[in-house]
Amino acid sequence: MFLQEIIERIKFPFRKDKELYSSFYNILGFLPRHIELYQQAVRHKSSSIKSKKGWLNNERLEFLGDAVLGAVVGDIVYHHFKNKPEGFLTNTRSNIVKRETLNKIALEIGLDKLIKTSTQTASHNNYMYGNAFEALIGAIYLDRGYAHCMHFMEKQILKRLIDIDKVAYKEVNFKSKLLEWAQRNHLKVEFKLIEQGYENKATQIFVSQVLVEGIECGKKKGYSKRESQQLAAKETLETLKKNLTLHNEIFEAKAKRTAMETEPAFAVPNTTEEVKVNSLKKEEEKIVAELSPESPKVTEETDTLADMGISFDDVSMKPKRLSKEEVIAQAEEQAFASENQS
Repeated sequence: MFLQEIIERIKFPFRKDKELYSSFYNILGFLPRHIELYQQAVRHKSSSIKSKKGWLNNERLEFLGDAVLGAVVGDIVYHHFKNKPEGFLTNTRSNIVKRETLNKIALEIGLDKLIKTSTQTASHNNYMYGNAFEALIGAIYLDRGYAHCMHFMEKQILKRLIDIDKVAYKEVNFKSKLLEWAQRNHLKVEFKLIEQGYENKATQIFVSQVLVEGIECGKKKGYSKRESQQLAAKETLETLKKNLTLHNEIFEAKAKRTAMETEPAFAVPNTTEEVKVNSLKKEEEKIVAELSPESPKVTEETDTLADMGISFDDVSMKPKRLSKEEVIAQAEEQAFASENQS
């Protein structure tokens, strides 16, 4: 390998495209053997060229580089953080290989200046540089192998551009981000611990579920309650960004809840009013019973009416009003009748 490097350096001054070689050398720290792989790595789909093998761009190399980069960074993280649990290692690797980080790396090493693309695509594709960096890793793997990919990431990237310890222990408070978003939109959020136990009979684990307006969202496992809530909150935010159906379902649930809360509230019935009503009903029933013809009770007033010649056979009959002379005549007639009987 050392001899091959010497040969490459001897050939370098005599190459026609030594400027291109020099550009990649400044990025990689070594001279490419198959420059066409690196040229393909920086060719965006929008600037594809036709060849005997079909249209050439960096998409296939990006696919390969993504897998190789994950393995290389996982290897580095595993050996750098001894005795750390799987969840910690996974989060650290994810923070290093995520698109935002790779974008920044590509800009830092000047890879963006070598990318072939249309102006329109460059202004609308936020992850184009990070994708090109993954394609570059794929080109290194095919040109020099896994060991060179490892060397490139350790020497050119992690030691120069990324502090792996800071990345590992930097915590983004996704729970606060979720609660802040929910508060702005007047949504109800609940973090529910749905499982707590041990993994492999030794490592304690926690599983937290996020519910927004009672609807199940992110659910994640962590090695502490706090970590599980953070991961569940992160998954919730990412899902809500992509899943418009879930987003709308949450706001529909909120609309139903707030509609119920704004409905008019009726006063509790007063028990004293019920007593009054019952008392009035009893009084009414008493009066009806007293006026009923079937009632055995006869009032002083009905006796007087009967004496005045009113018949109760027809309850609809109106009372007959007698003049003073008629009343006196009837009284005399009754008096004469009683004398004759005696």
